[in-house]
Amino acid sequence: MRKVVFDIETQNFFHDVGKADPRLLDIAIVAIYDSETDSYSSYLSEELGKLWPILERTDMIIGFTSEHFDMPLLNKYYPGDLTKIKHVDILKEIKAQYGRRMKLDQLAEGTLGKKKSGWGGEAVKWWRKGEIEKVRQYCIDDVRLTKELYEHALQHGKLIFKEGSQMKEIILDTSTWEKPGENKLTFSLPF
Repeated sequence: MRKVVFDIETQNFFHDVGKADPRLLDIAIVAIYDSETDSYSSYLSEELGKLWPILERTDMIIGFTSEHFDMPLLNKYYPGDLTKIKHVDILKEIKAQYGRRMKLDQLAEGTLGKKKSGWGGEAVKWWRKGEIEKVRQYCIDDVRLTKELYEHALQHGKLIFKEGSQMKEIILDTSTWEKPGENKLTFSLPF
């Protein structure tokens, strides 16, 4: 099964576009992990044409807060419908099974003993200063954490977060995450 873990960093904030609709934002960089090549890569908005054939041949897309943020924004740029691809949003799964949202940093620290390399607001500021490599590395780092959390959840059926001085577990039913589906795109659009 070919899996792509992804994350997006934007060029702007919601207050720049007037409302909290991710489709109104502009993509700076999309970073991915591709299980077929076991590698990380990233794409500036003008390079997205190179990303589409990868996504069209993947069996599933994995993200964190991706259903309501990353996917609608990415789909704005794609000339088809990326929602046809099987998609696991780790945050959506957490909210459905635990009843509340968590930050990626909380889960990475509790589950993996790692911290994020920054936060999204910094990435927009770096982008505006022309520090593209900082944004690229930050986005890839988030993809790496998301991938590791996904793999941990699959293997152990849970994620861990720190609340105050206590470590708490989120039990997750991952039994359907990797069930094959017929919702894979199997074409490559001409560019």
